[in-house]
Amino acid sequence: MVDHQLEEFAGAGVHKIPHWMSSLEEELDKRLIVLLRDGRKFVGWLRCFDQYANLMLEATHERFVEKNFYADHFVGNVIIRGENVVLFGALDEQHEQQSGALKEKPFGEILSMQQERQEQEAASGRKARLDLFEDV
Repeated sequence: MVDHQLEEFAGAGVHKIPHWMSSLEEELDKRLIVLLRDGRKFVGWLRCFDQYANLMLEATHERFVEKNFYADHFVGNVIIRGENVVLFGALDEQHEQQSGALKEKPFGEILSMQQERQEQEAASGRKARLDLFEDV
């Protein structure tokens, strides 16, 4: 958060920055995972944000997860509109590697696994949800 933006809040009669903004400020220059409304996940370094909670991530990867496996696809610098963010949190790489909850696989294998799952869902007649907040 830039100092002049904090001054704008003070000038508008707001004496404390909003709680959500202080949470974002604590995560600056940390590696985050961000979950979007449409289910996509991005992993990158939080470099800045604005009063609308729009995020700018640097050196970003889109993370594809299928069962207990994942693959990261590099996308570069990304600006994420704040209204699309469902959840974000700092990533602890040491814990991530030690826990073994998810194992990395080649990107092509993850895409094949996703395609198989989608074909099974289509065959069973189940509709895939496109938005996490969509009424089911």
